[in-house]
Amino acid sequence: MYITRSQLSERPGARELAEVATAAHQHLIDSDLMAASLADTDRSAWSVDEIAIADEALQRIDAAVVDAQSLIDGFLAQRGYLPLDPVPGIVTTWARAITRYKLHQDRISDDKDPIVRDYKDALKLLQLTADGKFSLGADDPITNSPSAIDLRFESDEKVFSREQLTRFR
Repeated sequence: MYITRSQLSERPGARELAEVATAAHQHLIDSDLMAASLADTDRSAWSVDEIAIADEALQRIDAAVVDAQSLIDGFLAQRGYLPLDPVPGIVTTWARAITRYKLHQDRISDDKDPIVRDYKDALKLLQLTADGKFSLGADDPITNSPSAIDLRFESDEKVFSREQLTRFR
């Protein structure tokens, strides 16, 4: 998994996730309940109905995470990156942007919207990565493997040979 519920709880946060993951025509999930649900901690302070709505929201969040991971895998498989272990931080950032975008799909927005901008940026960088023009950073398994190094030394023909240099004595 490229991003965890806990990481999503940190950013974009439980409040935003509660707003976008609650099904239409349902009572908005309390952000504290969403935070407890994302952290898998005690939820006994809420009613059974509220917990059921939160569980439905978690399913939507998990589905968006799976969609994001599938999209990322499609790009990274082109370069032979899979499986990723450990997951580079940049991939988690891309997963966050794509998941957030997937959860906000019904939102009317333009290219100035940070959610749309982050999503498009993630796709651009994923394409550059697939094309071999962008590295996953310090944790990049391809650029850091010994077999990835293709080192060659090439030079022009010698300008002066030993024989020619002996004439200058």
